[in-house]
This record gives sequence, C-alpha cells and structure tokens, in this order.
Amino acid sequence: MNTDEKFMTMALHEAQLAFDQGEIPVGCVIVADNQIIGRGHNLTQLLHDVTAHAEMQAITAAAEALNGKYLQGCTLYVTVEPCIMCAGAIGWAQISRVVYGAADPKRGFQTFAPQALHPKCTVTAGVLADDCQALMQQFFQLKRK
Repeated sequence: MNTDEKFMTMALHEAQLAFDQGEIPVGCVIVADNQIIGRGHNLTQLLHDVTAHAEMQAITAAAEALNGKYLQGCTLYVTVEPCIMCAGAIGWAQISRVVYGAADPKRGFQTFAPQALHPKCTVTAGVLADDCQALMQQFFQLKRK
C-alpha cells in the first residue's frame, strides 16, 4: 500500500463514521510531514449546517493544529471529489495537494470550478475510487429502501 492509499484508507474510516451516523459518507484527513493534523466527516445533518462538509471540518482542525489559517505543504485526502464550496476553502487555505477517491460529476469542482484551488495546488484523482464509490452507493441504496 502506497502513501496515498494509506491516507485514503484513513479518510475512508472517517467516511464510515459519517455513514454510521446517517450522514452522507464523505471523509477527509489532512496530512503534514506524514502525520494527520486534521480529520473530519460530513456533519450536515447533526449540526443542521449545509457547510459542515468533511473537508471543512478537517481544514478547521488542521488550522487549529498548526495555529494558523494557511496549510501550505499539506495534503488533503478526501473520499469524494470536493464540491465548489470546499474547493474554495481548500484554495483559501493554500493547501498544496488534493487527493480524492471517487469523482463527483454532479457537484465536483473539476466540472464547475476547476480554477478554485490555489494555482500551485496539485490534484491526484481516483485513489481507492472503487472503495469510495461503493460506500456512497451503499448509503444511497439504503436511503432509497
């Protein structure tokens, strides 16, 4: 298992926590110097807050851990492609790298706001994509019953 897969597995653990709480199963971890400094999962239902996405939770935790709002040199791992809102926050935080699992053609930033990230940010897509997508599909199949 390579480093990206290792940290995406941690993000999948966060997504499972969301799933278990009845939240859309998206999980995120932020890594600096090979250490997780922020983690989060969707809490939109629990907090009654449409902005309580996994990435937003993880960015807040990472900024707190580093005692500053900029996260240069950090990598954000998230199970599903960030939405436009989260991509904007990732850009404002100046996160250096984004790694995501499953693509989100309906809401993902790559389709609607590909310039939202910081210009120096690099993106790696499709890490453990099948696992990430399977968790989402399982969640929505249960919701439709």
